[in-house]
Amino acid sequence: MTEVIEVAKTGRARCRTCRQTIDKGALRFGEEQPSAFSDEMQMAWHHLACAARKRPAPVREALARFEGEVPGREEIEKLLSSADETAVAYPYAERAPTGRSKCLHCGNPIAKDALRVAVEREVEVGGMTRAGAGYLHPGCARPFTGTEDLAERLAKNSKKLSDADRDELTQALSE
Repeated sequence: MTEVIEVAKTGRARCRTCRQTIDKGALRFGEEQPSAFSDEMQMAWHHLACAARKRPAPVREALARFEGEVPGREEIEKLLSSADETAVAYPYAERAPTGRSKCLHCGNPIAKDALRVAVEREVEVGGMTRAGAGYLHPGCARPFTGTEDLAERLAKNSKKLSDADRDELTQALSE
């Protein structure tokens, strides 16, 4: 898929994040995506600031390719750095807030307040493919992902875990 930053040609496009009109002449961020109405691709437009909050990595790449001047670039850079701090990085571990999730590997329920590992997966919804989280028991995570450095990646990406939770996770991963 293609991401682009360009000057809005008209004032008819609406931002897919905030739903407000993108003014003519303003910089906008576009992502190419499949059309819900045909087999062709379409552009989903966002205000540059809205996209910086929601999709920091593609915006950063598009900014690197953009050759024009970006008004308020310092503000966009601040939004990108703050979005990076809150962005979800897979895989990560957390305590299950409910008992409704099922392990992708074994199919058994994950108990409420039990540790679980979240991995990115693609889900088809209404004919469109969306990325989202899928959950695993810690003991099922290594066989499911086949990742050798899983413990290190989980330690880096699991910011909300306490030290006791991290110790429990390390022990569960080795089982």
